[in-house]
Amino acid sequence: AFCRGRIVRVPKGPLIRVVGTEVAIPCSVSDYDGPSEQNFDWEFSREADFVRIVSTWDSTFTSEEYQKRVGRGDIKLRRSSNDAVELVIRNIQPADQGRYKCSTPSTDATVQGNYDAEVQVKVISDGLSVSGSKARSSMSLRLSEGDSFKLRCSAVTTSPEHTHLHVTWQVKSGSSWRDILSLTHEGKFQPGPGYEERYRSGDIRLDTGANDTYRLSVSQASSADGGAYRCLVSEWVRGADGSWQKIQEKSVEIATVSIQRTDVVISTSNVSVTERDSLDLTCNITTDRSGIFQAEVMWYFSASPDDTLSDAQLLLSMDHDSVVSDSTLISLSHVDRNSYRLLVRDVDVEDSGYYFCEAAIWVPLHNGSWHKVVERTSAPVSVVVTALEPDYDVFLNASKTPKFSDDPTELNCWITNIQDTEANIRFTVSWYYRKHLPGDDVVAEELLASMDADWTLLPGDRGRERIQNGEIIFSKKSADTFSLRIQWTSESDRGDYFCVISAWSRHRNNSWVKSKDVTSASVNVFWATQDYTITVEAVKLKPFFVAGHTFEMTCKVSSKNIKTPRYSVLITAEKPLTDQSNPNGTTRIISLNQDSVVRLEDWTDQTRVDGVVLEKVQENEFRYRMYQTQISDAGLYRCVVTAWSPGGGGMWREAVNGLSNPIQIDFQTSGPVFNVSVHSDSPTIYQGEVADLLCIVTTEGMLLEPDDMSFDVSWFAVRSFALDREPILLASLDRRGIVTQGRRNGSSDLSLERISPLEFRLRVHGCEDHDFGNHYCVVTPWVRSATGVWQREPDIKAKPLFLSVKMDVLNAFKYPLLIGIGLATAIGLLSCLIGYCSSRWCCKKEVQETRRERRRLMSMEMD
Repeated sequence: AFCRGRIVRVPKGPLIRVVGTEVAIPCSVSDYDGPSEQNFDWEFSREADFVRIVSTWDSTFTSEEYQKRVGRGDIKLRRSSNDAVELVIRNIQPADQGRYKCSTPSTDATVQGNYDAEVQVKVISDGLSVSGSKARSSMSLRLSEGDSFKLRCSAVTTSPEHTHLHVTWQVKSGSSWRDILSLTHEGKFQPGPGYEERYRSGDIRLDTGANDTYRLSVSQASSADGGAYRCLVSEWVRGADGSWQKIQEKSVEIATVSIQRTDVVISTSNVSVTERDSLDLTCNITTDRSGIFQAEVMWYFSASPDDTLSDAQLLLSMDHDSVVSDSTLISLSHVDRNSYRLLVRDVDVEDSGYYFCEAAIWVPLHNGSWHKVVERTSAPVSVVVTALEPDYDVFLNASKTPKFSDDPTELNCWITNIQDTEANIRFTVSWYYRKHLPGDDVVAEELLASMDADWTLLPGDRGRERIQNGEIIFSKKSADTFSLRIQWTSESDRGDYFCVISAWSRHRNNSWVKSKDVTSASVNVFWATQDYTITVEAVKLKPFFVAGHTFEMTCKVSSKNIKTPRYSVLITAEKPLTDQSNPNGTTRIISLNQDSVVRLEDWTDQTRVDGVVLEKVQENEFRYRMYQTQISDAGLYRCVVTAWSPGGGGMWREAVNGLSNPIQIDFQTSGPVFNVSVHSDSPTIYQGEVADLLCIVTTEGMLLEPDDMSFDVSWFAVRSFALDREPILLASLDRRGIVTQGRRNGSSDLSLERISPLEFRLRVHGCEDHDFGNHYCVVTPWVRSATGVWQREPDIKAKPLFLSVKMDVLNAFKYPLLIGIGLATAIGLLSCLIGYCSSRWCCKKEVQETRRERRRLMSMEMD
């Protein structure tokens, strides 16, 4: 086991072979050194001396008595790999019986193992004989599909050795033989490929009988069973190593079997019939069966030619006892021995599809029962049922057309020239709209609404909301008239309209199926439109007036191409940019809508709520009045007029806008000029202190008495170093002395007071961090005129003053430090007291020590 050397192997003998057969003796070598391809020498010995037969590397190796057989190829070497060859002897004879030695020339560095091996070959006589039934030559059988047949084969051997026979039945339907069923040399039955299921069902059997006969029985023969049949017998012997070896093989052709296929066909190809007619189909069974048989026929219907029997619908059937299943409109009759007729009366469009029949052949058995031998399905036949289409025309006209926007539109769709219609025909309509575009642009039509077979309205995507609101109405006026009405036609409704009349037919199951569509010519809905125009003229009624008097202006409106217009008016004022209340320059004062409802817009002067009036003088004339005018009312005044036209559902639709010429209010005055500034003695303060801010008003020019001047003062703050945030209202003081404070989040408080006729002081009590920022005041002067009317002057804004709030570090930390030092001292003294008391009274122990005598140490020797 631990040594390695060359090993030459041949089969374990003796090898038993039959005279006249071809023999192949293998020889291989392993565990060798040198080149991968090894050479082999074969020698033969009958008794003692070996005679050289053939070599793979030396052509002169063959001895004289074998040169002819080697030259003819009766003896040759066949290499199967680099380390294996086979010695092939054709037509072996008894003289070839003996010992065969296989040798390999050494290519090893050292001589180890064996370099040759011998095997004994024994040649026996041929004792195998194979023959057909009654030793006759191949016979011919002509059968019908579903029949049964039996074939016999006889095989016997007189070999002196203990051999076994392997019998195989084969069929040849093309160029190659196929195994049907075998009885192996080990006594086992083995079906060929494709015959396993038939073998398990018992349709194919192999039986043994007397006189060494082997019988093949085939039941339920099909067209695939046709062909030439032979019996193939091989002889096997068990070798010395226990394996089975085939020593020879013989065959004999037994019979040629032809199977007549049974076909099921429908005599008619594709069929086209008209609705209400009858459909006639015939199923023919093609067979040459001469014996007694009965046919079972079933008719099927499917919507697709690819449907299987499980998916198809069974129409009618007739069993092999000629019993037909019940049906009202379908009948099945037996025309002759092989023909069966299907008749469908009063066909409908739903009967269009594919029809096919399935037929089964039944034959009687010896016990009187019936047995099904074959079953076939025909190819499907396409049947097209053409619907009966009614003949009619469709006409569309417009009974009402719009001349202006929001006028009604009504279209009528008529069914004319109705011919050949029955009671089971009804009509429905579908309305379509196509937008009209200039040029050759093509626009797809849009479905407005359609009706199903029950006249139920199905709105389309276009105008669905208008249909639900009743702005578009669809109606069926009579059996042949359908109407479309648009209550208020808009410009988006202009375009082409057409209708499609659909005819519906009632089927046998009371369902309705559309059979025909007829489209009408289109009707164009269009009206000429012109651009809306509007002109507004403003006139000042009083050419000259002074402050405190009434300002009055009228606005006259004229329009074109607008149907029954109404007007809404808005009065605007363009103030100078110095007006701080409206930095944009344009103020909306008062408006009057198309229903004559007046509304104050941006007029916020509570003292003059009734100071402006806007009224409608005529249908196209409006008057604006402003009572007790003030200097702050100076500016340009305009009328903004909007024309409205009546829309659908009583609604008003905006048509066009117009702007009048400006009317100027300008007061020529030489009154005083006011200036405002903010001052503080200490703009930097500490937290908790009081901040004093003064708003000082100065006058220039004309001097006025203090009783003739009054001021509205408002204080604002911007909480940032830069003026990049929105100002916050702190407090305000009106000219009547009423103080209003803004909403605050901190604990600081505000006070605002008048300390002199031209000075106003703002105090911030208990300042906090969030009280810092830029502070300024806005002053609105009021001056009493000679007539005793108070006039409001433009607002004046002071330059901001930055207020800084600091924190007093010493005062902030003084009391916390004193409290901390005091607490630490008290806790330290208390700790010392507790420790002293504990050591003095609580933890004291009396320890009595024994008196030690003073003695000298003893020496170690004495110890």
